[in-house]
Amino acid sequence: MFATIRRDIHSVFTRDPAARSLLEVLTCYPGLHAVWGYRIAHWFWIHGFKLAGRLISQGVRGCTGIEIHPGATIGPGLFIDHGMEVVIGETSEIGEDVTLYHGVTLGGTSNIKGKRHPTLEDCVVVGTGAKILGAITVGESSRVGANAVVVRSVPPDSVVVGVPGEIVMRSRPHPAVHEPDLEHSQMPDVIGETLQELMERVNQLEGRVNGHAHPTHARTLDHGVWTGEDFEI
Repeated sequence: MFATIRRDIHSVFTRDPAARSLLEVLTCYPGLHAVWGYRIAHWFWIHGFKLAGRLISQGVRGCTGIEIHPGATIGPGLFIDHGMEVVIGETSEIGEDVTLYHGVTLGGTSNIKGKRHPTLEDCVVVGTGAKILGAITVGESSRVGANAVVVRSVPPDSVVVGVPGEIVMRSRPHPAVHEPDLEHSQMPDVIGETLQELMERVNQLEGRVNGHAHPTHARTLDHGVWTGEDFEI
């Protein structure tokens, strides 16, 4: 138990550069308070005192804005940054050194008892407002973008963006084990890149049919920014 507590504290220092002292972490991090409240509630839950577990869980929810069902399974090193509106369902399973930002939901998609919530493997990072729904698995060292809606399993070392979530496997897997990839601002633009490829293909076809290609001021995508003339908005 004490080893798990130390891992939880260590996760704050390693993943939040704003953490300055142990006293600050112990008193000013609701995500840490929610995780510790869950661990107490979970003890009561697995020892048959389910109502007590739920009451503790509801009390922690009222204090932190983070709802973790005491029946969930959570490994050491979970870091909930900022907290508020995080929901972790009853049959959720979370591995080691996982990072969740505010507004994340690990939700169920069935009213049938049994496994109905997601499994997050080690070192997964879930961005702000993302929803992961159903009895699916997000593989180790994967990163889920902000506001993505994930409804199918994700292989290890992948990035998920969009609604519904588009899965992009990394060409170069994240190398560091138990060091989450926190560069969650670097996300692929799946739709934009596909649209750019289609536009280039249409341009080639027009060139074959008409004998000349589309004018050079055609719209292009460069590092997430569309450029070109005669935009009408």
